[in-house]
Amino acid sequence: MLYQLGANKVVDSSEIVNGIFKFDGTVLYPENAYLVIDHQGVGIAHIGKTPDVLNFYLEKGIYSVFGTDSAFTARIDGSKLNDDNAELQTQLKPLAVPTQQLMADANAASPEKQSDPAFRNSLNARARVIQQQQISILKNFVTTHPDSYVCMTILNEMGPHSNNPAELEKLFNGLSPALKDSEPGRSLKHSIDQALVTGIGAIAPDFIQNDVNGNPVKLSSLRGKYVLIDFWASWCGPCRQENPNLVKTYNKYKDKNFTVLGVSLDRPDGKADWLKAIKNDGLVWTQVSDLNYWSNKAAVLYFIGQIPSNFLLDPNGKIIARDLRGEDLDNKLAEILGKI
Repeated sequence: MLYQLGANKVVDSSEIVNGIFKFDGTVLYPENAYLVIDHQGVGIAHIGKTPDVLNFYLEKGIYSVFGTDSAFTARIDGSKLNDDNAELQTQLKPLAVPTQQLMADANAASPEKQSDPAFRNSLNARARVIQQQQISILKNFVTTHPDSYVCMTILNEMGPHSNNPAELEKLFNGLSPALKDSEPGRSLKHSIDQALVTGIGAIAPDFIQNDVNGNPVKLSSLRGKYVLIDFWASWCGPCRQENPNLVKTYNKYKDKNFTVLGVSLDRPDGKADWLKAIKNDGLVWTQVSDLNYWSNKAAVLYFIGQIPSNFLLDPNGKIIARDLRGEDLDNKLAEILGKI
């Protein structure tokens, strides 16, 4: 069995005797755990990439795992938390088929087709539909199960990718006092409070970084225009794939009070790569960077954990949208600035 206990990874084992095994231990709060059956007796380090595994919640109490010859198909009895999780997985199960089909279509496409912006946009559109269905299910579960620890997992997973932390805060506030006052609950609240700083409706935090010629550029100097802050890097494949969409959208709206400020997370020794990518991808708007990789001060200020990431600001510097890619950005600007 594998699970996380604070900062430590725990690996525990138990021998199956006459079909029975037992684990004893102590956890302060429920932990996401993995029960693995080592059918060949080779040890966890050599068990391979497709182990027979059951993902479940390890919590206080006595409960049982029942199965025939597989951990993957086993069930857990006597644990309300795992019952809650099983209910959630049942609700999410219908999304598995379209997700698998989406991945199959993406993998089956030729390299030429995979590099086609129209094809990628169609995949992204399908992915957004699935994502929105998933978010709807998760939000409904949190609302209807305010005392279940499963909600903590859901909100933690939604948090780093939430375009609307105010909504995340509302869901958190609906949890039971016991969950909110727990140590994990307080940690989650801190993360939400941080996310609110760059959430939709907030004034974008100001920053200054040098452009390609070493001249300082201040974000607030662009007030009066709609501004897309685009976090990217020359080494980021998805960023480079998205750049043709961004170039097309920029050219379409650059004369309608819209501009882009690129912020690169290139490495300290990556200025040549940064400049080359700007030229090759045709990024004619202002580009800045402190060449500090993931420690880029603007990226840290905006809690950037993945790229590409972007923030759309109105002329007053208020964040009005986040992470708009492909046709989403064009549609949002068309809504605001009018179709050409």
